[in-house]
Amino acid sequence: MDNKHELIAKVEKEKWHAALKQSFDKNVKEVKMDGFRKGKVPRDVYEKKYGIESLYMDAVDIILPEIFQETIKNSGLTPVAQPNVDIKNIDKDSVEFMFTVITKPEVKIKKYKKLKVEKPKLEITDTEVKKEIEHLKEKYAEIVLKNDKIAEGDTVVIDFEGFKDGKAFDGGKGENYPLEIGSKTFIPGFEEQLIGLKANDKKEIKITFPEEYPSEELKGQEVIFKVKVNEVKTKVIPEINDEFFKDLGIEGVTNEKDLFNHVKEQIKETKLKKIEDEHIDNVLAAVANETTVDIPEEMVTDEIHRMIHQFEERMKLQGITLEQYCQMTGTTHEAFHEQFHDEAAKTLLYRLIIEEIANLEKIEVTDEEAKDEAKKMAEKYQVSEEQLLTIFGDYEMIKYDLKMRRALEVLKDNN
Repeated sequence: MDNKHELIAKVEKEKWHAALKQSFDKNVKEVKMDGFRKGKVPRDVYEKKYGIESLYMDAVDIILPEIFQETIKNSGLTPVAQPNVDIKNIDKDSVEFMFTVITKPEVKIKKYKKLKVEKPKLEITDTEVKKEIEHLKEKYAEIVLKNDKIAEGDTVVIDFEGFKDGKAFDGGKGENYPLEIGSKTFIPGFEEQLIGLKANDKKEIKITFPEEYPSEELKGQEVIFKVKVNEVKTKVIPEINDEFFKDLGIEGVTNEKDLFNHVKEQIKETKLKKIEDEHIDNVLAAVANETTVDIPEEMVTDEIHRMIHQFEERMKLQGITLEQYCQMTGTTHEAFHEQFHDEAAKTLLYRLIIEEIANLEKIEVTDEEAKDEAKKMAEKYQVSEEQLLTIFGDYEMIKYDLKMRRALEVLKDNN
């Protein structure tokens, strides 16, 4: 593979000895030895007991970032994935690393214009509009306490604790946990058994964990959850009347006809955006058929990690950790990797294609254009330019984003 490079870097004498000293200074703080105060053991005594080899790994961690940056700078290469690091040799006077660095693969595009990719047509039915109006009413629904029995669609607030063979198991307890009946966010069979209960009712729910559940202790096992219903809440859907229009607060919408036209226009805007996205995705798929590129698996793995991190951040906004999500859905980290693999590979392929089209079209973005774009974005998101750059990266990232967008415009205009 032409884009896989092996770089050798050797650290000798002065630098390596300095790293070993830092490693000793760090490790000796926790050492207790007869005749010496904690952390005050002389180095020769320390090495006699533990061996100088005990300092190697921390010394490597100390010196590695600097050596890698130096090696990459001297090589002139630009890595596109996390490098693999091997220690070739190590002793008291030197350490030798081998960095396996992946650089951007060569992208060959035979054709990217006049591919005759048909654009989807815009269609909006009255049924769609009416359905969206019902969704809008649901958004304005009032959540009220319910004294009646739990039914599908209700939200319950429960305490629960799970037991296997009469013993509570880890991760099986929750207090004042909100759960929408029918959301299927709990273990299969749990939510259905709450239907018919009322506030303050208690029940023992017997369920069997799925065979694919990540916990070895629980998968395929029959357990009992002791549940107490604290509250039952239900939605009260509003009527379409003057009060509803007042609550909506949409200018020019005062009757059902206005609301229908307003919602139809919103659907139109959403669908046009979706059509544009679908069209460019289809164009990129067509260009991909005209493209030859060997994407290293290391790049795909890095992209998977980025996507999982994004997913984790979205879950955090809902107050759920990735571990909790995995427990609730019976998903493993390995399954996440597998789930995101194809999407990550496709994302990388399309990104490389767009970058190559920008090169073929000789698209350049000036410093002035990047600054103008930063100003527009700051106004759009109502933040200062400094805050925007902190979030976005720097002007080079804005240049890159603009270049990619212009390359996409070339694709859209020519297909």
